[in-house]
Amino acid sequence: MSAGPPVRTPPSWARHEHYAFRLLHAWAQRPDAPVVYWSGHRLTARDCLSSVLGTAAALRDAGIAPGGTVALLTAANHPTALLARYAAHLLGAAVVSVRAANPRSDAEMLSPEVQAGVLRDTGSRILVADETTAARASALVSPALRGLLLPAPGRSAPRGDGSLAPVPGGAGLDPRTVAPYDPGARARITFTSGTTGLPKGIVQSHRVWNATVGCYPAVPGPGGPARILAVTPVSHTVGSMVDAVLASGGSVVLHEHFDAEEVLDAFGRLGVTDTYLAVPHLYRLTERLGAGGGPDLSALRRVVYSGTPAAPHRIAEALRWFEGPLSQLYGSSEAGGICGLDRLDHREPELLGSVGRPFPGVGLRLRDPDTGHDVPRGVVGEVCVRSATVMDGYLGRGTSEGRTPDGWLRTGDLGLLDVYGRLRLTGRLGQVIKSGGQKVHPAAVERVLTECPAVRQAVVFGVTDEDRVERVHAAVSLYPGSEDDEARLRAHVGARLDSAHVPVRISRWPELPLNDGGKPDVRYLRGLVRAADGGPGAGFHGGRRAV
Repeated sequence: MSAGPPVRTPPSWARHEHYAFRLLHAWAQRPDAPVVYWSGHRLTARDCLSSVLGTAAALRDAGIAPGGTVALLTAANHPTALLARYAAHLLGAAVVSVRAANPRSDAEMLSPEVQAGVLRDTGSRILVADETTAARASALVSPALRGLLLPAPGRSAPRGDGSLAPVPGGAGLDPRTVAPYDPGARARITFTSGTTGLPKGIVQSHRVWNATVGCYPAVPGPGGPARILAVTPVSHTVGSMVDAVLASGGSVVLHEHFDAEEVLDAFGRLGVTDTYLAVPHLYRLTERLGAGGGPDLSALRRVVYSGTPAAPHRIAEALRWFEGPLSQLYGSSEAGGICGLDRLDHREPELLGSVGRPFPGVGLRLRDPDTGHDVPRGVVGEVCVRSATVMDGYLGRGTSEGRTPDGWLRTGDLGLLDVYGRLRLTGRLGQVIKSGGQKVHPAAVERVLTECPAVRQAVVFGVTDEDRVERVHAAVSLYPGSEDDEARLRAHVGARLDSAHVPVRISRWPELPLNDGGKPDVRYLRGLVRAADGGPGAGFHGGRRAV
Protein backbone atom coordinates (compact mmCIF):
# COMPACT_ATOMS: atom_id res chain seq x y z
CA MET A 1 0.00 0.00 0.00
CA SER A 2 1.13 3.56 -0.66
CA ALA A 3 2.13 5.70 2.28
CA GLY A 4 -0.47 8.42 1.68
CA PRO A 5 -0.88 11.53 3.84
CA PRO A 6 -0.49 11.15 7.58
CA VAL A 7 -3.66 10.58 9.59
CA ARG A 8 -4.23 13.09 12.35
CA THR A 9 -6.25 12.20 15.40
CA PRO A 10 -7.44 14.56 18.16
CA PRO A 11 -4.79 14.82 20.92
CA SER A 12 -7.46 13.96 23.49
CA TRP A 13 -7.68 10.46 22.03
CA ALA A 14 -4.29 9.53 23.51
CA ARG A 15 -5.85 8.89 26.94
CA HIS A 16 -9.52 8.66 26.07
CA GLU A 17 -11.87 6.24 27.80
CA HIS A 18 -12.90 4.83 24.42
CA TYR A 19 -10.44 2.10 23.49
CA ALA A 20 -10.98 2.62 19.73
CA PHE A 21 -9.90 6.27 20.01
CA ARG A 22 -6.73 5.26 21.85
CA LEU A 23 -6.06 2.45 19.38
CA LEU A 24 -6.33 4.66 16.29
CA HIS A 25 -4.24 7.36 17.94
CA ALA A 26 -1.51 4.80 18.67
CA TRP A 27 -1.56 3.65 15.04
CA ALA A 28 -1.40 7.21 13.74
CA GLN A 29 1.72 7.90 15.81
CA ARG A 30 3.62 4.85 14.50
CA PRO A 31 2.19 4.14 11.02
CA ASP A 32 5.02 1.84 9.91
CA ALA A 33 4.90 -0.42 12.97
CA PRO A 34 3.65 -4.00 12.35
CA VAL A 35 0.44 -4.48 14.31
CA VAL A 36 -1.26 -7.61 12.87
CA TYR A 37 0.41 -10.93 11.96
CA TRP A 38 -1.95 -13.21 10.08
CA SER A 39 -1.62 -16.14 7.69
CA GLY A 40 1.99 -15.34 6.82
CA HIS A 41 1.24 -11.64 6.32
CA ARG A 42 2.35 -8.65 8.37
CA LEU A 43 0.02 -5.65 8.39
CA THR A 44 1.32 -2.26 9.43
CA ALA A 45 -0.53 0.34 11.45
CA ARG A 46 -0.94 2.35 8.24
CA ASP A 47 -2.56 -0.64 6.50
CA CYS A 48 -4.99 -1.20 9.33
CA LEU A 49 -5.72 2.49 9.90
CA SER A 50 -6.57 2.93 6.23
CA SER A 51 -8.90 -0.06 6.34
CA VAL A 52 -10.68 1.11 9.51
CA LEU A 53 -11.21 4.67 8.28
CA GLY A 54 -12.30 3.49 4.83
CA THR A 55 -14.79 1.07 6.37
CA ALA A 56 -16.06 3.70 8.79
CA ALA A 57 -16.71 6.09 5.88
CA ALA A 58 -18.60 3.37 4.00
CA LEU A 59 -20.66 2.51 7.08
CA ARG A 60 -21.55 6.13 7.70
CA ASP A 61 -22.49 6.64 4.05
CA ALA A 62 -24.78 3.62 4.41
CA GLY A 63 -26.59 5.24 7.31
CA ILE A 64 -24.79 3.73 10.31
CA ALA A 65 -24.84 6.18 13.21
CA PRO A 66 -24.45 5.94 17.00
CA GLY A 67 -26.88 3.31 18.22
CA GLY A 68 -26.94 1.38 14.93
CA THR A 69 -25.89 -2.25 14.57
CA VAL A 70 -23.31 -3.73 12.19
CA ALA A 71 -23.21 -7.50 11.68
CA LEU A 72 -19.91 -9.26 11.01
CA LEU A 73 -19.55 -12.46 8.99
CA THR A 74 -15.86 -13.32 8.64
CA ALA A 75 -13.53 -16.27 8.72
CA ALA A 76 -12.31 -17.29 12.14
CA ASN A 77 -9.85 -14.65 13.41
CA HIS A 78 -9.65 -12.93 10.03
CA PRO A 79 -8.28 -9.34 10.32
CA THR A 80 -11.68 -8.07 9.19
CA ALA A 81 -13.16 -9.37 12.46
CA LEU A 82 -11.11 -6.71 14.23
CA LEU A 83 -10.95 -3.92 11.64
CA ALA A 84 -14.69 -3.82 10.95
CA ARG A 85 -15.40 -3.81 14.68
CA TYR A 86 -13.08 -0.86 15.18
CA ALA A 87 -14.78 1.01 12.34
CA ALA A 88 -18.24 0.44 13.83
CA HIS A 89 -17.12 1.38 17.33
CA LEU A 90 -15.45 4.50 15.99
CA LEU A 91 -18.91 5.60 14.84
CA GLY A 92 -20.51 4.69 18.16
CA ALA A 93 -22.37 1.73 16.64
CA ALA A 94 -22.73 -1.83 17.92
CA VAL A 95 -21.40 -5.06 16.38
CA VAL A 96 -22.68 -8.62 16.41
CA SER A 97 -20.87 -11.66 15.03
CA VAL A 98 -23.23 -13.83 13.01
CA ARG A 99 -20.72 -16.50 12.07
CA ALA A 100 -21.51 -18.18 15.40
CA ALA A 101 -19.85 -21.37 14.17
CA ASN A 102 -21.11 -24.74 15.28
CA PRO A 103 -19.69 -24.97 18.81
CA ARG A 104 -17.57 -28.01 17.99
CA SER A 105 -15.77 -26.50 15.00
CA ASP A 106 -14.64 -23.05 13.88
CA ALA A 107 -15.02 -24.27 10.30
CA GLU A 108 -18.81 -24.68 10.51
CA MET A 109 -21.17 -21.72 10.37
CA LEU A 110 -24.68 -21.57 11.67
CA SER A 111 -27.34 -22.24 9.08
CA PRO A 112 -28.53 -19.32 6.92
CA GLU A 113 -31.90 -19.53 8.68
CA VAL A 114 -30.35 -19.08 12.11
CA GLN A 115 -28.08 -16.30 10.87
CA ALA A 116 -31.07 -14.52 9.33
CA GLY A 117 -32.81 -14.73 12.71
CA VAL A 118 -29.83 -13.16 14.48
CA LEU A 119 -29.70 -10.37 11.90
CA ARG A 120 -33.40 -9.72 12.35
CA ASP A 121 -33.40 -9.86 16.15
CA THR A 122 -30.45 -7.47 16.46
CA GLY A 123 -31.80 -4.94 13.99
CA SER A 124 -28.62 -5.12 11.90
CA ARG A 125 -28.58 -2.78 8.90
CA ILE A 126 -25.17 -3.66 7.43
CA LEU A 127 -23.51 -7.07 7.03
CA VAL A 128 -19.72 -6.94 6.63
CA ALA A 129 -18.03 -9.94 4.98
CA ASP A 130 -14.50 -10.80 3.92
CA GLU A 131 -13.18 -12.54 0.82
CA THR A 132 -13.84 -15.98 2.33
CA THR A 133 -17.48 -15.42 3.35
CA ALA A 134 -18.75 -13.33 0.44
CA ALA A 135 -20.93 -16.09 -1.01
CA ARG A 136 -22.78 -16.74 2.27
CA ALA A 137 -23.17 -13.01 2.93
CA SER A 138 -24.64 -12.48 -0.54
CA ALA A 139 -27.36 -14.98 0.30
CA LEU A 140 -28.28 -13.07 3.48
CA VAL A 141 -28.53 -9.51 2.18
CA SER A 142 -31.95 -8.07 1.47
CA PRO A 143 -33.59 -4.71 0.82
CA ALA A 144 -33.50 -4.15 4.59
CA LEU A 145 -29.91 -5.37 5.00
CA ARG A 146 -27.05 -4.09 2.88
CA GLY A 147 -23.83 -6.04 2.37
CA LEU A 148 -20.32 -4.63 2.52
CA LEU A 149 -17.23 -6.50 1.33
CA LEU A 150 -14.03 -5.84 3.26
CA PRO A 151 -11.09 -8.06 2.24
CA ALA A 152 -8.00 -8.19 4.41
CA PRO A 153 -5.52 -5.38 3.65
CA GLY A 154 -3.52 -6.40 0.59
CA ARG A 155 -6.13 -8.96 -0.51
CA SER A 156 -8.29 -8.40 -3.58
CA ALA A 157 -12.05 -8.65 -3.44
CA PRO A 158 -13.55 -11.70 -5.18
CA ARG A 159 -15.84 -11.30 -8.15
CA GLY A 160 -19.34 -11.29 -6.82
CA ASP A 161 -22.93 -10.96 -7.93
CA GLY A 162 -23.11 -7.28 -7.04
CA SER A 163 -25.01 -7.80 -3.77
CA LEU A 164 -21.98 -6.79 -1.69
CA ALA A 165 -20.56 -3.29 -2.10
CA PRO A 166 -16.76 -3.16 -1.86
CA VAL A 167 -15.26 -0.68 0.60
CA PRO A 168 -14.13 2.23 -1.62
CA GLY A 169 -10.54 3.44 -1.60
CA GLY A 170 -9.49 6.95 -0.75
CA ALA A 171 -8.76 8.89 2.38
CA GLY A 172 -11.68 7.46 4.34
CA LEU A 173 -13.26 9.02 7.38
CA ASP A 174 -11.60 12.06 8.97
CA PRO A 175 -11.21 11.13 12.66
CA ARG A 176 -11.90 14.74 13.62
CA THR A 177 -15.47 14.44 12.33
CA VAL A 178 -16.46 11.52 14.56
CA ALA A 179 -19.59 12.01 16.66
CA PRO A 180 -19.09 12.60 20.40
CA TYR A 181 -18.54 9.46 22.44
CA ASP A 182 -21.70 8.08 24.07
CA PRO A 183 -20.76 5.55 26.78
CA GLY A 184 -24.35 4.39 27.16
CA ALA A 185 -24.83 3.39 23.51
CA ARG A 186 -24.91 -0.31 22.67
CA ALA A 187 -21.48 -1.63 21.63
CA ARG A 188 -21.64 -5.42 21.39
CA ILE A 189 -24.16 -8.21 21.17
CA THR A 190 -22.60 -11.59 21.79
CA PHE A 191 -24.58 -14.77 21.39
CA THR A 192 -23.43 -17.44 23.77
CA SER A 193 -24.74 -20.64 25.24
CA GLY A 194 -21.75 -21.54 27.37
CA THR A 195 -21.42 -25.30 27.42
CA THR A 196 -25.13 -25.95 27.96
CA GLY A 197 -28.43 -24.20 27.55
CA LEU A 198 -30.00 -22.08 24.84
CA PRO A 199 -28.17 -19.16 23.20
CA LYS A 200 -28.83 -15.69 24.54
CA GLY A 201 -27.79 -12.32 23.20
CA ILE A 202 -25.57 -10.58 25.74
CA VAL A 203 -25.71 -6.79 25.38
CA GLN A 204 -22.77 -4.60 26.40
CA SER A 205 -22.68 -0.82 26.19
CA HIS A 206 -19.57 1.09 25.18
CA ARG A 207 -19.09 1.88 28.88
CA VAL A 208 -19.06 -1.82 29.77
CA TRP A 209 -16.85 -2.88 26.85
CA ASN A 210 -14.31 -0.14 27.51
CA ALA A 211 -14.20 -1.15 31.17
CA THR A 212 -13.58 -4.75 30.07
CA VAL A 213 -10.76 -3.69 27.76
CA GLY A 214 -9.28 -1.57 30.53
CA CYS A 215 -8.99 -4.56 32.88
CA TYR A 216 -6.24 -6.22 30.87
CA PRO A 217 -2.74 -5.09 31.91
CA ALA A 218 -1.30 -4.42 28.45
CA VAL A 219 1.18 -1.66 29.27
CA PRO A 220 4.58 -2.04 27.58
CA GLY A 221 7.14 -4.02 29.57
CA PRO A 222 10.94 -3.97 29.73
CA GLY A 223 11.08 -5.67 26.32
CA GLY A 224 8.73 -3.18 24.69
CA PRO A 225 5.04 -3.33 23.69
CA ALA A 226 3.11 -6.55 24.15
CA ARG A 227 2.46 -9.00 21.30
CA ILE A 228 -0.58 -11.17 21.97
CA LEU A 229 -1.40 -14.46 20.26
CA ALA A 230 -5.11 -15.16 19.69
CA VAL A 231 -6.08 -18.80 19.09
CA THR A 232 -9.70 -18.52 20.24
CA PRO A 233 -12.25 -16.31 18.43
CA VAL A 234 -11.64 -12.58 18.83
CA SER A 235 -15.42 -12.22 18.97
CA HIS A 236 -15.27 -13.62 22.51
CA THR A 237 -13.02 -13.48 25.59
CA VAL A 238 -9.67 -12.81 23.95
CA GLY A 239 -11.12 -9.88 21.98
CA SER A 240 -10.91 -7.43 24.87
CA MET A 241 -7.32 -8.49 25.54
CA VAL A 242 -6.40 -7.90 21.89
CA ASP A 243 -8.04 -4.47 22.00
CA ALA A 244 -6.08 -3.57 25.14
CA VAL A 245 -2.76 -4.65 23.63
CA LEU A 246 -3.33 -2.76 20.36
CA ALA A 247 -4.52 0.37 22.16
CA SER A 248 -1.30 0.29 24.17
CA GLY A 249 0.89 0.26 21.07
CA GLY A 250 1.32 -3.51 20.82
CA SER A 251 0.53 -6.08 18.13
CA VAL A 252 -1.51 -9.24 17.63
CA VAL A 253 -0.85 -12.63 16.04
CA LEU A 254 -4.05 -14.19 14.68
CA HIS A 255 -4.40 -17.97 14.38
CA GLU A 256 -7.62 -19.35 12.97
CA HIS A 257 -7.56 -22.31 15.37
CA PHE A 258 -5.44 -23.85 18.11
CA ASP A 259 -2.55 -26.03 17.02
CA ALA A 260 0.14 -26.78 19.60
CA GLU A 261 2.99 -26.81 17.07
CA GLU A 262 1.89 -23.53 15.51
CA VAL A 263 1.50 -21.89 18.91
CA LEU A 264 4.96 -22.92 20.05
CA ASP A 265 6.42 -21.77 16.73
CA ALA A 266 4.81 -18.34 17.21
CA PHE A 267 6.16 -18.13 20.77
CA GLY A 268 9.72 -18.56 19.54
CA ARG A 269 9.68 -17.05 16.04
CA LEU A 270 7.48 -14.02 16.61
CA GLY A 271 8.41 -13.22 20.19
CA VAL A 272 4.86 -13.54 21.56
CA THR A 273 4.58 -11.96 25.01
CA ASP A 274 0.93 -12.69 25.87
CA THR A 275 -1.65 -15.32 25.03
CA TYR A 276 -5.04 -16.54 26.19
CA LEU A 277 -5.68 -20.29 26.28
CA ALA A 278 -8.60 -22.50 27.13
CA VAL A 279 -7.68 -25.06 29.77
CA PRO A 280 -7.48 -27.96 27.27
CA HIS A 281 -5.10 -25.86 25.15
CA LEU A 282 -2.79 -25.40 28.12
CA TYR A 283 -2.85 -29.15 28.74
CA ARG A 284 -1.87 -29.88 25.13
CA LEU A 285 0.97 -27.35 25.16
CA THR A 286 2.29 -28.87 28.37
CA GLU A 287 2.19 -32.36 26.87
CA ARG A 288 3.95 -31.18 23.74
CA LEU A 289 6.68 -29.41 25.72
CA GLY A 290 7.09 -32.50 27.86
CA ALA A 291 7.89 -34.48 24.73
CA GLY A 292 10.99 -32.33 24.22
CA GLY A 293 12.30 -29.93 21.61
CA GLY A 294 10.46 -26.86 22.85
CA PRO A 295 11.12 -23.31 21.59
CA ASP A 296 12.50 -20.30 23.43
CA LEU A 297 9.77 -19.11 25.81
CA SER A 298 11.72 -16.25 27.34
CA ALA A 299 9.60 -13.54 25.67
CA LEU A 300 6.40 -14.73 27.38
CA ARG A 301 5.09 -12.39 30.05
CA ARG A 302 1.53 -13.57 30.52
CA VAL A 303 -0.22 -16.87 29.72
CA VAL A 304 -3.84 -16.57 30.79
CA TYR A 305 -5.93 -19.75 30.98
CA SER A 306 -9.65 -20.01 31.55
CA GLY A 307 -12.88 -21.64 30.43
CA THR A 308 -13.25 -24.76 32.57
CA PRO A 309 -12.05 -25.89 36.00
CA ALA A 310 -8.41 -26.92 35.82
CA ALA A 311 -7.04 -30.01 37.54
CA PRO A 312 -4.45 -28.88 40.14
CA HIS A 313 -1.95 -31.56 39.14
CA ARG A 314 -2.17 -30.50 35.50
CA ILE A 315 -1.50 -26.89 36.43
CA ALA A 316 1.43 -28.06 38.53
CA GLU A 317 2.80 -29.73 35.40
CA ALA A 318 2.29 -26.55 33.35
CA LEU A 319 4.25 -24.54 35.91
CA ARG A 320 7.36 -26.41 34.84
CA TRP A 321 7.22 -24.44 31.59
CA PHE A 322 5.16 -21.37 32.42
CA GLU A 323 5.91 -20.62 36.06
CA GLY A 324 6.56 -16.93 35.48
CA PRO A 325 3.75 -15.92 33.11
CA LEU A 326 0.95 -18.28 34.15
CA SER A 327 -2.27 -16.71 35.47
CA GLN A 328 -5.81 -18.02 35.78
CA LEU A 329 -8.99 -16.15 34.87
CA TYR A 330 -12.45 -16.98 36.14
CA GLY A 331 -15.30 -15.05 34.60
CA SER A 332 -18.21 -15.23 32.19
CA SER A 333 -19.50 -13.51 29.08
CA GLU A 334 -22.16 -11.84 31.20
CA ALA A 335 -19.87 -10.68 34.00
CA GLY A 336 -16.43 -10.23 32.49
CA GLY A 337 -13.52 -11.14 34.75
CA ILE A 338 -14.47 -12.12 38.30
CA CYS A 339 -11.51 -13.77 40.04
CA GLY A 340 -7.99 -14.89 39.26
CA LEU A 341 -4.85 -16.62 40.43
CA ASP A 342 -1.78 -14.49 39.79
CA ARG A 343 1.83 -15.57 39.40
CA LEU A 344 2.50 -15.65 43.13
CA ASP A 345 -0.68 -17.65 43.83
CA HIS A 346 0.56 -20.34 41.45
CA ARG A 347 3.55 -20.92 43.71
CA GLU A 348 1.24 -22.10 46.51
CA PRO A 349 0.05 -25.66 45.73
CA GLU A 350 -2.89 -25.41 48.11
CA LEU A 351 -4.37 -22.57 46.03
CA LEU A 352 -4.35 -24.36 42.67
CA GLY A 353 -7.77 -25.91 43.27
CA SER A 354 -9.33 -22.46 43.63
CA VAL A 355 -10.07 -19.65 41.17
CA GLY A 356 -8.46 -17.04 43.41
CA ARG A 357 -9.58 -13.72 44.82
CA PRO A 358 -11.93 -11.22 43.19
CA PHE A 359 -10.25 -8.72 40.89
CA PRO A 360 -10.06 -5.09 42.04
CA GLY A 361 -13.40 -3.39 41.57
CA VAL A 362 -15.37 -6.65 41.58
CA GLY A 363 -17.91 -7.16 44.33
CA LEU A 364 -18.55 -10.83 45.11
CA ARG A 365 -21.17 -12.44 47.31
CA LEU A 366 -22.17 -16.06 47.83
CA ARG A 367 -25.89 -16.37 48.30
CA ASP A 368 -28.33 -19.14 49.05
CA PRO A 369 -30.06 -19.79 45.69
CA ASP A 370 -33.41 -20.34 47.42
CA THR A 371 -33.49 -17.54 50.02
CA GLY A 372 -31.17 -15.00 48.41
CA HIS A 373 -29.37 -14.52 51.73
CA ASP A 374 -25.57 -14.38 51.99
CA VAL A 375 -23.99 -17.62 53.19
CA PRO A 376 -21.10 -17.76 55.68
CA ARG A 377 -17.54 -18.61 54.70
CA GLY A 378 -17.09 -22.30 53.97
CA VAL A 379 -20.73 -22.80 52.93
CA VAL A 380 -21.67 -23.35 49.29
CA GLY A 381 -23.69 -20.59 47.68
CA GLU A 382 -24.36 -19.09 44.26
CA VAL A 383 -21.68 -16.69 43.03
CA CYS A 384 -23.17 -13.21 42.57
CA VAL A 385 -21.14 -10.28 41.29
CA ARG A 386 -21.30 -6.55 40.71
CA SER A 387 -18.71 -4.65 38.66
CA ALA A 388 -18.20 -2.20 35.80
CA THR A 389 -17.79 -5.13 33.37
CA VAL A 390 -21.18 -6.75 34.02
CA MET A 391 -23.40 -6.80 30.93
CA ASP A 392 -26.24 -4.35 30.47
CA GLY A 393 -28.72 -7.19 29.93
CA TYR A 394 -29.94 -9.89 27.57
CA LEU A 395 -31.19 -8.89 24.13
CA GLY A 396 -34.94 -8.36 24.19
CA ARG A 397 -35.21 -9.43 27.83
CA GLY A 398 -34.57 -6.21 29.72
CA THR A 399 -31.95 -5.53 32.38
CA SER A 400 -33.38 -7.45 35.33
CA GLU A 401 -33.16 -11.04 34.05
CA GLY A 402 -30.39 -12.99 35.76
CA ARG A 403 -30.05 -10.45 38.58
CA THR A 404 -31.01 -10.38 42.23
CA PRO A 405 -33.62 -7.87 43.42
CA ASP A 406 -30.79 -5.59 44.60
CA GLY A 407 -29.00 -5.68 41.24
CA TRP A 408 -26.27 -8.33 41.64
CA LEU A 409 -25.64 -10.59 38.65
CA ARG A 410 -26.41 -14.25 39.34
CA THR A 411 -23.73 -16.31 37.62
CA GLY A 412 -25.32 -19.72 38.19
CA ASP A 413 -21.97 -20.95 39.53
CA LEU A 414 -21.81 -22.56 42.95
CA GLY A 415 -18.83 -22.15 45.22
CA LEU A 416 -17.47 -21.35 48.63
CA LEU A 417 -14.78 -19.16 50.13
CA ASP A 418 -11.98 -21.26 51.66
CA VAL A 419 -9.80 -20.49 54.67
CA TYR A 420 -7.47 -18.48 52.44
CA GLY A 421 -10.29 -16.25 51.20
CA ARG A 422 -10.13 -17.81 47.74
CA LEU A 423 -13.18 -18.86 45.79
CA ARG A 424 -13.54 -22.57 45.10
CA LEU A 425 -16.16 -23.57 42.57
CA THR A 426 -18.20 -26.67 43.31
CA GLY A 427 -20.58 -26.85 40.37
CA ARG A 428 -23.29 -25.10 38.39
CA LEU A 429 -26.76 -24.30 39.64
CA GLY A 430 -28.23 -25.15 36.25
CA GLN A 431 -26.13 -28.27 35.81
CA VAL A 432 -26.98 -30.07 39.01
CA ILE A 433 -27.92 -33.65 38.14
CA LYS A 434 -30.69 -35.28 40.19
CA SER A 435 -29.46 -38.88 40.36
CA GLY A 436 -31.57 -41.20 42.46
CA GLY A 437 -33.01 -38.23 44.32
CA GLN A 438 -29.52 -36.95 45.18
CA LYS A 439 -27.97 -33.78 43.77
CA VAL A 440 -24.79 -34.53 41.83
CA HIS A 441 -22.51 -31.66 40.82
CA PRO A 442 -20.67 -32.53 37.58
CA ALA A 443 -17.55 -30.66 38.72
CA ALA A 444 -17.18 -33.02 41.69
CA VAL A 445 -17.22 -36.10 39.44
CA GLU A 446 -14.88 -34.44 36.92
CA ARG A 447 -12.43 -33.67 39.70
CA VAL A 448 -12.37 -37.32 40.85
CA LEU A 449 -11.98 -38.64 37.29
CA THR A 450 -9.03 -36.35 36.57
CA GLU A 451 -7.31 -37.64 39.70
CA CYS A 452 -6.85 -40.94 37.82
CA PRO A 453 -3.30 -40.95 36.40
CA ALA A 454 -4.63 -42.19 33.05
CA VAL A 455 -7.16 -39.39 32.54
CA ARG A 456 -6.03 -36.30 30.64
CA GLN A 457 -9.42 -34.57 30.75
CA ALA A 458 -12.98 -35.35 31.75
CA VAL A 459 -16.41 -33.78 31.36
CA VAL A 460 -19.55 -34.92 33.16
CA PHE A 461 -23.16 -34.15 32.26
CA GLY A 462 -26.69 -35.37 32.83
CA VAL A 463 -28.93 -36.99 30.26
CA THR A 464 -32.63 -37.57 30.80
CA ASP A 465 -33.91 -40.90 29.49
CA GLU A 466 -37.31 -41.79 28.07
CA ASP A 467 -38.65 -42.28 31.61
CA ARG A 468 -37.50 -38.72 32.48
CA VAL A 469 -34.90 -40.11 34.83
CA GLU A 470 -31.70 -38.09 34.75
CA ARG A 471 -28.51 -40.14 34.70
CA VAL A 472 -24.86 -39.22 35.04
CA HIS A 473 -22.73 -39.54 31.91
CA ALA A 474 -19.05 -38.78 31.30
CA ALA A 475 -16.60 -38.39 28.45
CA VAL A 476 -12.86 -38.74 28.97
CA SER A 477 -9.62 -38.35 27.09
CA LEU A 478 -6.89 -40.73 28.26
CA TYR A 479 -3.13 -40.58 27.95
CA PRO A 480 -1.72 -42.71 25.12
CA GLY A 481 -1.06 -46.29 26.17
CA SER A 482 -3.41 -46.18 29.12
CA GLU A 483 -5.01 -49.48 30.06
CA ASP A 484 -7.81 -48.06 32.20
CA ASP A 485 -11.25 -49.10 31.06
CA GLU A 486 -14.74 -47.96 31.86
CA ALA A 487 -15.20 -50.39 34.73
CA ARG A 488 -12.06 -49.15 36.49
CA LEU A 489 -13.03 -45.52 36.09
CA ARG A 490 -16.54 -46.14 37.38
CA ALA A 491 -15.15 -48.04 40.34
CA HIS A 492 -12.77 -45.19 41.11
CA VAL A 493 -15.66 -42.70 41.22
CA GLY A 494 -17.75 -45.00 43.39
CA ALA A 495 -14.90 -45.47 45.86
CA ARG A 496 -14.25 -41.73 46.18
CA LEU A 497 -17.86 -40.51 46.16
CA ASP A 498 -20.89 -42.80 46.15
CA SER A 499 -23.07 -44.80 43.78
CA ALA A 500 -25.20 -41.78 42.81
CA HIS A 501 -22.10 -40.09 41.34
CA VAL A 502 -20.97 -43.08 39.23
CA PRO A 503 -21.53 -42.43 35.51
CA VAL A 504 -23.79 -44.98 33.89
CA ARG A 505 -21.79 -44.53 30.70
CA ILE A 506 -18.29 -43.23 29.93
CA SER A 507 -17.24 -42.50 26.37
CA ARG A 508 -13.54 -42.28 25.51
CA TRP A 509 -12.13 -39.80 23.00
CA PRO A 510 -8.63 -39.16 21.63
CA GLU A 511 -9.45 -35.46 22.20
CA LEU A 512 -12.66 -34.18 23.73
CA PRO A 513 -14.73 -32.18 21.21
CA LEU A 514 -14.47 -28.46 22.01
CA ASN A 515 -16.61 -25.47 21.21
CA ASP A 516 -15.35 -22.13 19.85
CA GLY A 517 -14.20 -21.01 23.26
CA GLY A 518 -12.15 -24.15 23.84
CA LYS A 519 -14.58 -25.67 26.33
CA PRO A 520 -15.73 -29.29 26.19
CA ASP A 521 -18.84 -29.35 24.00
CA VAL A 522 -21.45 -30.68 26.42
CA ARG A 523 -24.34 -30.04 24.05
CA TYR A 524 -22.74 -32.14 21.31
CA LEU A 525 -21.80 -34.96 23.71
CA ARG A 526 -25.30 -35.03 25.19
CA GLY A 527 -26.75 -35.17 21.69
CA LEU A 528 -24.60 -38.19 20.83
CA VAL A 529 -25.83 -40.03 23.91
CA ARG A 530 -29.46 -39.31 23.07
CA ALA A 531 -28.99 -40.45 19.48
CA ALA A 532 -26.97 -43.57 20.26
CA ASP A 533 -28.40 -47.06 20.08
CA GLY A 534 -28.06 -49.44 23.00
CA GLY A 535 -28.39 -48.96 26.72
CA PRO A 536 -26.17 -47.59 29.45
CA GLY A 537 -22.71 -49.08 29.54
CA ALA A 538 -22.46 -49.61 25.77
CA GLY A 539 -20.50 -46.51 24.99
CA PHE A 540 -16.79 -46.83 25.79
CA HIS A 541 -15.65 -45.58 22.41
CA GLY A 542 -12.17 -47.08 22.30
CA GLY A 543 -10.71 -44.18 20.35
CA ARG A 544 -13.52 -43.57 17.84
CA ARG A 545 -14.46 -39.98 17.25
CA ALA A 546 -17.80 -38.90 15.84
CA VAL A 547 -17.76 -36.25 13.15
